[in-house]
Amino acid sequence: MSRTEGKADFVVGDETFQTWYEIVGDLKSGIRPLVTLHGGPGIPHHGLLTHDTLNKVHGIPVIFYDQLGIGASTHLQNKPKEFWTEALFMDELDNLVNHLGIADNFDILGHSWGGMLGSAYAAKRHPAGLKRLVLVDTPSSMDLWDESCAILLKGLPEETQKVIQKHQEAGTLEDPEYKAAVQVFYNKHVCRLDPWPENVLESFKGLEADPTVAGPNEFYITGSLRGWTVLDVIHTITQETLLVNGRYDEAQDICVAPFFEKIPKVKWIHMAESSHMPYYEEAERYFRLVGQFLSAP
Repeated sequence: MSRTEGKADFVVGDETFQTWYEIVGDLKSGIRPLVTLHGGPGIPHHGLLTHDTLNKVHGIPVIFYDQLGIGASTHLQNKPKEFWTEALFMDELDNLVNHLGIADNFDILGHSWGGMLGSAYAAKRHPAGLKRLVLVDTPSSMDLWDESCAILLKGLPEETQKVIQKHQEAGTLEDPEYKAAVQVFYNKHVCRLDPWPENVLESFKGLEADPTVAGPNEFYITGSLRGWTVLDVIHTITQETLLVNGRYDEAQDICVAPFFEKIPKVKWIHMAESSHMPYYEEAERYFRLVGQFLSAP
């Protein structure tokens, strides 16, 4: 299984940035490649690395990359929140698939924010070369995400809820007490494995090292994504689409259902023992079903 790293120049206005990427497998194999879109925004690619399973089992070339502002791509700590737009990340994705020479034939798998980006890209850019779309733990709007997380927060111990509310109201989001309370939520609804896999820990280290692109945490949204939605355009997605979410997921069914109701060619898989990372929590079933979807004629 070959691995090739590189960087693609990405021009924004009169500035040139770099997008780091890694290719697992051979883009010349004749098998349609898969571009993976990590979550966050601002959580680098490491958590998705187990998707190299799709290359091992099915021969699918898998492309990982760090979106602008995080990981091994160009960091831009001085850019205002208005810089970090959906259009910017769609432009970066366009640039990457063109750089790799796969713009005429590729699939996308997006996790969480990556699925939001992938769904918007399919619905608004209508890329001719995009054949199949996988949306993993993906909300169709931030309002529905907020509603979902609010329901889950009410399931936490009362004292934990009070700590979270107190610090959010005070703006003391760096307080260790707040971070510990947030971790209680994460352990129930982000990844239920104990301990967390090393790749997941590495992703969150990347977020902590440079939180420029992201909000303070998974359920307290303050940046440019607040109010984000694709509810008005997802009916225009023409690609065969696979939805995946988990029983304990931050992206509860209320977040995912609009995709199922509005995308013409869609299948929905529910993972009974997973939260927000089914590719770790129920890896065998997850990769079997995703692999079947991507490799089907």
